[in-house]
Amino acid sequence: MDAPMERCFKLATSVDLVSAAATGEKAIGGVTSGLIGPDNSVDWQGRQFGRAGIHTSHIDSTRIDGWRPYSYFREVMVQGSFARFEHERHFALMDDGTRMRDEIRFSIPGLLSGLSEKLVRRHLVDILKRRNALIKQVAESEQWRRYLEEKAATPKPPRPTGDLAPEWDKSSALAH
Repeated sequence: MDAPMERCFKLATSVDLVSAAATGEKAIGGVTSGLIGPDNSVDWQGRQFGRAGIHTSHIDSTRIDGWRPYSYFREVMVQGSFARFEHERHFALMDDGTRMRDEIRFSIPGLLSGLSEKLVRRHLVDILKRRNALIKQVAESEQWRRYLEEKAATPKPPRPTGDLAPEWDKSSALAH
């Protein structure tokens, strides 16, 4: 992505952006808007494989490497359609921007055993492609401000007095 790594990371943790990703999911419990972080949980309601269901995920902060701001986070399902579901996101600064790499590990419970792993994998890849395309589109345009500027709780420092007092640009941390 042709955008700063910090911006890409934050957009990937934006519940509002994920909910807008045209996957049919909506955050209904836990953190329902803003940015998720260590120890936060989100209850997602949506349709999986043609049936309505609730999928609860949280950021796993019990491991040291579960949350490394701007380079890595890991989301694990604690309740839902899968017997096991883990989603790791890796971010790396490259010469031409930021690379975001997804790793997903899952196992299918007896309830979904009629579905082949290949079908499930294809469905998950499709969801990730749509989400990642949206993250890329937003990160590379001015749309990112809609998701991050209001969410960033960066306090304004005291304003120096005098005619030469510089203006504080609260978006400078995200716009570099």
